[in-house]
Amino acid sequence: MALAGRAGRRRVVLSVDLAARRAGLRPGTPVTKARALYPDLTVLEADPQGDRDGLEALALWLQRRIAPIVATDPPDGIVLDTSGADHLHGGEAAMLAAMVARLRESGMSARVAVADTLGAAHALVRHGRARMVVVPPGEGGAAMADLPVAGLRLPDDIVEGLRALGVSRIGALAGMPRAPLALRFGPEVARRLDQAFGRVGEAIVPVRPVDPVAVSRNFAEPIGAAETIARMIGALVPPLCRMLEERGQGARCLDLLLHRVDSRAEAIRVATARPVRDAGRLARLLCEKIETIDPGFGIERMVLTAVRAEPMGARQALSLLGETEEADISGLIDVLANRVGAGALYRLAPVESDIPERSLRRVPALAPDEARDWPDHWPRPARLLPRPEPVQAMAELPDQPPVFFIWRGVRRTVRCADGPERVFGEWWKEDGELTTARDYFRVEDMGGERFWLYRAGDGEHGETGSQGWFVHGIFG
Repeated sequence: MALAGRAGRRRVVLSVDLAARRAGLRPGTPVTKARALYPDLTVLEADPQGDRDGLEALALWLQRRIAPIVATDPPDGIVLDTSGADHLHGGEAAMLAAMVARLRESGMSARVAVADTLGAAHALVRHGRARMVVVPPGEGGAAMADLPVAGLRLPDDIVEGLRALGVSRIGALAGMPRAPLALRFGPEVARRLDQAFGRVGEAIVPVRPVDPVAVSRNFAEPIGAAETIARMIGALVPPLCRMLEERGQGARCLDLLLHRVDSRAEAIRVATARPVRDAGRLARLLCEKIETIDPGFGIERMVLTAVRAEPMGARQALSLLGETEEADISGLIDVLANRVGAGALYRLAPVESDIPERSLRRVPALAPDEARDWPDHWPRPARLLPRPEPVQAMAELPDQPPVFFIWRGVRRTVRCADGPERVFGEWWKEDGELTTARDYFRVEDMGGERFWLYRAGDGEHGETGSQGWFVHGIFG
C-alpha cells in the first residue's frame, strides 16, 4: 500500500508500507510508474493536514511526559531538547527505551537518537542504521562521518550537485574547503555543517498547547463561609461559560482552586459526561462539594479552570411539530458520577464475541451506541456470574445435560433441559484456545429455578477442555 500526493505538478508516492518497501518501492516515485511496476499496489490519497495535526498532538503528548521543549519536524519527525530532563527518566538510554516502548504500545514504531546538536540527531535518526542511538558528548562528528550528505537537511538540488562531484558522505564534505562550496552552492552547505557540528546554534521552536479557559477573582477580605463561597462560584461560572461559547466548546472537567491566606490551596474537581456550558448546572455541581473545603483562616483567591473542554455546537431550541424531544439525563448522570465516582457509573455494551464473559464490556453511562447487537440466536441468562463457578454434575452421555448438579453445597435435580450450544475458543486471540470448546445447557431444577451450565470440553477428547462442569449464569 502507498499514499500518494502532489509534489509540485507531479503526483508521486509520499509514503509506503513495509511490504511495498520490501518490494523496492520508495517515496518520490511517480504514481503512474509505481502502478506499472507493482500491479498489486493499493494507492490511497494522503492527508497532509491530518498528518500535521497528528504529529502536533504527539508532540504535545511527549511534552507532557518527557521534556518541556518539543517541536515537530515534518513530515514524520519530532525534536526534543532533553537537557536537564533525561536524569528524571533514568538517563538517556533508559529514556529512549521507555519512549519507544510507549509508542509501540500505541501502535507506532520509532527510530530515536540523542546527540549534542539537532543536526546530528536528525542525520542519525533518518540515515543511520541503528534504531536507537546515544552519541557521547563531543562525538557527533565521528558518528555522522559515514552518513549521506542528505542527512544535513540540504535541498535536493544541492545533494544532487554534491553527488555529481563525487561527494556523498558528510565526513568527506566536512573536510572540503568552504570557499569553493560557497561559490558553487551558496551559504547553505556551510550553515548546515556548522549547525550539525555545533559551531552555530539552532533554535527549537516548541509546540504550545492551547491555554485552557480560566477565570479568577481576588478578595479584599478573606472569605470562609459556605454561603459566600457558593456566591463566588456563581459569579465565576458565567464568564467561564461565555469564554467557552466563544471557542465553541463545552466543559468536561472543571478545577476550582481556592488559595488560602496561609499559602495553602484547596481544590474541587467536577466532571461531566458530555460537554456542558450551562452556568447553573456547572455551579450546582461545584457547590455540592463545598463541604469538602477547609477554608482555614480564609480564602483570598479563587481560580476556576476548564482543564478539559471539547467541541460543542449550539443547541437547537425548536423542534418540528409532533416530535418529542428526547429526555436529557446527562444532568442526573453528572450529579451521581460526582458523588459516587465516574468509575462506579456505567452501562454494558455488546462486544462481538461468542465467549460469554467477553461479549460485553463496561462503557460510560452516556457513551454513544455502537452498531452491534447482542447475540440472539440462543437465549442468554438475565444474570451472568462474574466468573464461572465449578459444580459437581453427572451426565449420561457426552451430548446430554446433567441429571443433577451440586452448586454451593446444594444438590439440584434437573427436571428439564435444553442444549447443547457449543461455543469454540477464539484461537485468533489466544493460542491456548485453538482446540477448546464448551457445551452450554439451560437447565431447570425441581424448584423451578433455571441455570446456565456448561461443560469445559466436548465430553470425549481431553484436548478440548477439562470436562468439568460450571455454572455461568442464572435465568430470571
